[in-house]
Amino acid sequence: MRFDSELAEIRFGAGLSPLLQPPESAGDMLERLKGEDEAARVFPVPRFDEAIAGARTFWQLKKERSQQEGKPGYKAADKAFTDFRRARNHARIGWHGQHLLRHVHTRDGFRERLVLFWADHFTAQGKNAALRVMAAPYAETVVRPHLAGRFEDLLIAAVTSPLMLHYLDQRNSAGPASWAAKRRKRLAGLNENLAREVLELHTLGVDGPYSQTDVRQLAELFTGLSFNAKDGFMFRPGMAEPGAETVLEKAYGGGKPELGQVLSALRDLARHPATARHIARKLAVYFTADVPDPELVDHMAARYQASDGGLMQVYAALLEHPAAWVPELRNVKPPFDFLASACRALAVPQARVARLKPGKLNRLLLAPLTPMGQRWEFSSGPDGWSEADTAWITPQALAARLRWTMAAPRQLLQDLPDPREFAEAALGTYANERVRFAARAAETRTEGVGLILSSPAFQRR
Repeated sequence: MRFDSELAEIRFGAGLSPLLQPPESAGDMLERLKGEDEAARVFPVPRFDEAIAGARTFWQLKKERSQQEGKPGYKAADKAFTDFRRARNHARIGWHGQHLLRHVHTRDGFRERLVLFWADHFTAQGKNAALRVMAAPYAETVVRPHLAGRFEDLLIAAVTSPLMLHYLDQRNSAGPASWAAKRRKRLAGLNENLAREVLELHTLGVDGPYSQTDVRQLAELFTGLSFNAKDGFMFRPGMAEPGAETVLEKAYGGGKPELGQVLSALRDLARHPATARHIARKLAVYFTADVPDPELVDHMAARYQASDGGLMQVYAALLEHPAAWVPELRNVKPPFDFLASACRALAVPQARVARLKPGKLNRLLLAPLTPMGQRWEFSSGPDGWSEADTAWITPQALAARLRWTMAAPRQLLQDLPDPREFAEAALGTYANERVRFAARAAETRTEGVGLILSSPAFQRR
């Protein structure tokens, strides 16, 4: 296998930049991933435990407004609540700007791509106004610290996250024979959402070797997993189903309900051969093609099993296999990746994004993702965004991309680059003759840059 530095940055990284050199080798990519998370340090986003304090304030102000209904103090209480809610929304937009800047200025694009992958694999989002802004802090806390570790630790961090427990309605799931169920007749009862998604999406896969009985038993084992706004994650023994539960023919628990039995089951699921294959295939699809090379998947799955889910070993298996380096650019960039790689190719300065007021940042860099087909941080379900190219190649989505390429660059940069030079900066040797012709023939820099960014060559990786 011959290492191609430009292809490495296009396919496995954040895209080419005129200011930043692409990685020199696969080993270089892996070493950077093991090192300091420099982008997170330079462009900080709060961790979940910091951001949840805002949710507590939100609920408190909302309660105070409700208490003032019909009283003289209502107008002031309503203003305090409305102002805080607006500030929270502005904070979310600002976090998006930080996230985008990480992609634009990182020397570790492989890390940023992996963050996107795992945050989507473990999709979680707020379903009420107080928690609707928490996706970025969730990824900051659950995903980024575990990228180079074992899959089981990443799985446990996701499953025990308050946002995941909220999203999949696990917080109030109670065992039918639990102490809480006997004392409180209004409990909602057992909820299977989290158990089903852990088996179907997070570990074994939709075609994995499990049954509805396994879903039910795992759901009973998960009872007790909960959280509150003050303390975050907690295990509530009184909600847990007593006795042992059997998942994939292995019994867990039987004594006093405790968190350890849940964690043991998650570790076993993480090390299952079906999980190895499910994760290997998803990574291969994400980085290479909608229908990945079977030998690449086999190679990654074998490395996963041999390392007990050591993610660095799985990434190394991906980067060392010839099928990962086919020169043809096949996968279509999802909207965020497209927009971020465009800003990277344009070398949009940090100061320019930092100066944007929330409304302008939203209109220029966040809101356009929705007509492109990706309402940022709000996928249509727990299975996350589609990896199929057809999900992004629709007439409406392509029109939205074209509108953005023709309007946004001139608002992001004071002086646009010469299209001929920009074609080289954005695509390097992957700028084909059609791209070069468009760059030469463009009547204006705005038109030339827009045509390059909207070209099929730039849309794929």
